[in-house]
Amino acid sequence: MAKFTVRADHNLCCLSQNTQSTSSIFISSLNHRHSRVFSSRTRLKFVASCSIKEKENVKDSEEVTVPVLKGIQVDELGDEISSEKVGFNWTWPPWRNLPQRYKIIGTTSLAFVICNMDKVNLSVAIIPMSHQYGWNSSVAGLVQSSFFWGYALSQLPGGWLAKTFGGRKVLEIGVLTWSLATALVPVLAGFMPGLILSRILVGIGEGVSPSAATDLIARAIPLEERSRAVSFVFGGLSVGSVLGLLLAPSLIQNFGWGSVFYLFGLLGITWFSGFQFLTVEGPLYGASTFSWSQTVPGNKSRNPSLEELGDSIKDVPWKAFFKSEAVWAMIYAHFCGSWGHYTCLSWLPTYFSEELSLNLTEAAWVSVLPPLASIFVTGIASQFADNLITNGVETTTVRKICQTISFLSPATCMILSSLDLGLPPWEVVAILTGGLALSSFALSGLYCTHQDISPEYASILLGITNTVGAVPGIVGVALTGYLLDSTHSWGMSLFAPSIFFYLTGTIVWLAFASSKPQSFSEDD
Repeated sequence: MAKFTVRADHNLCCLSQNTQSTSSIFISSLNHRHSRVFSSRTRLKFVASCSIKEKENVKDSEEVTVPVLKGIQVDELGDEISSEKVGFNWTWPPWRNLPQRYKIIGTTSLAFVICNMDKVNLSVAIIPMSHQYGWNSSVAGLVQSSFFWGYALSQLPGGWLAKTFGGRKVLEIGVLTWSLATALVPVLAGFMPGLILSRILVGIGEGVSPSAATDLIARAIPLEERSRAVSFVFGGLSVGSVLGLLLAPSLIQNFGWGSVFYLFGLLGITWFSGFQFLTVEGPLYGASTFSWSQTVPGNKSRNPSLEELGDSIKDVPWKAFFKSEAVWAMIYAHFCGSWGHYTCLSWLPTYFSEELSLNLTEAAWVSVLPPLASIFVTGIASQFADNLITNGVETTTVRKICQTISFLSPATCMILSSLDLGLPPWEVVAILTGGLALSSFALSGLYCTHQDISPEYASILLGITNTVGAVPGIVGVALTGYLLDSTHSWGMSLFAPSIFFYLTGTIVWLAFASSKPQSFSEDD
């Protein structure tokens, strides 16, 4: 049997063990069609197998080389006889030839999509759950805020683990943890301590993920691509919010509120299984400014002893971090941005349902608009920031511009929404959507600064700022519910605190933020 393989590359054609008559016909046919069929950039492979029943008539010495048609090779497979078979061998999967750093960034972004799906599902499910179990706003706020207890507790450990064991391994374990805990929510919902514990575990799993992603980006992506990489990865959060808020109402109405936790948890487990097949060999981007050995699978440093782990904690320049004005600016900015983000993420569906008199489906779908608009804003912001840096604008100036936009825009829109201007509901929705979408400029501001000032300690720095940034999730979400029960005013409970932190955060950021690389030496 003979096998004909056609590839559009620059290999010469070779026919082995064939008759002259057959070869001449084959060559003539191919010479006639070569110029019309194949281009130099085509990647198509064509395989043809046919029976050769009179092999005894073929002379072993006969071999024809066809230099005219490039990219065709005919090899003998053996003596066996088979039926005629024709097939096409495409390059699959289509992302196989992508650079390794793009594969890592893509799969990490997908993990963040699932991350926010598991985060927002409770903000929709809390409405029927409250009705079923008789929870008031204070209890509902307590249940929602329990996620952030685990989220806050896991930030610093997550940053240290990412630096010690590599972001990839930490991300894998984080996704598996939060996915399993998500699937347990319906089972434990009737037992308040168990429900709170499951949400704490979801927070722990999701809490280590930002530091893991920051570690991967800091090691894999050059400065001129960093804004786009950060925006693409963390932009997955907005996509996850959109998908979660779109899918949750239909699932709840058709299959009950428990279905969102089962399905979204299964998605995370599926991601974990698929991520095991993604292999990374060596540095993802050129020469790194620090040792890559911490992130390469199989390296001895990935399995350090307890003594080495203790030494690695001592080697972190903790004092130098807190002597830096830039670090304090990041800490406070992260706190301020998280207050507005987490309170709106948790309470907007309820706000739209009660204040604007929308049903569950309408409230959830309207809540999709801010994260949906954020997806488009994120792409614009990242291009804007990277273009400014490429054109020579100082990195610190770019980060300050982007972060200022991300703070002042939602503050202005919240002021307009909280005033009694007699606006119809759709105008209030449009105003809030615009303001919250523009807050995504933070992905090209604050969230790039950790990598800018220290790629080596970027994951730990994000762990520090994210720890403080998780406090609004604990305090702010619960406090909003308490203030709502006390004042019955959405303006006082939801918008006023966020406006305050947005404005003060802008002042601190403009005064003290910096993206200049820092050594963080204890001697500085």
